Amino acid sequence: MKIRLNNIHVVNQADAQAFYIDILGFEKKMDLPLGEFRWLTVVSPDEPDAAELLLEPNTHPAASAYQAALYDDGIPAASFQVNDIDQEYARLSSAGVRFAAEPTEMGGTKIAVLDDTCGNLIQLYEVPDA
Repeated sequence: MKIRLNNIHVVNQADAQAFYIDILGFEKKMDLPLGEFRWLTVVSPDEPDAAELLLEPNTHPAASAYQAALYDDGIPAASFQVNDIDQEYARLSSAGVRFAAEPTEMGGTKIAVLDDTCGNLIQLYEVPDA
């Protein structure tokens, strides 16, 4: 069994595509029209054949309520590993990304939490010597 696809709900797919590709640095893997929406996935440029992240519209009432509840409670919807969190924090901050939590030591690693502008908080984490 392998994890090949995970999803994150987004308010607007075009905005999410711009943020996840232009700001975070992911690459588009799939972009298939599905009526009013798209099957839009991104991948890490370091692992283009690994797991994909589906940028899924939050149009279902349960999805939008869940997304809003997580955001309001300060709970990240996803976590992404980075090699150097201080460097990523500086790079993303200079690109205008708003952070809900700056890099913080947490049980042998460092974490930070950013706002993806698409209705989600995203946790970044650094694993020493990863």
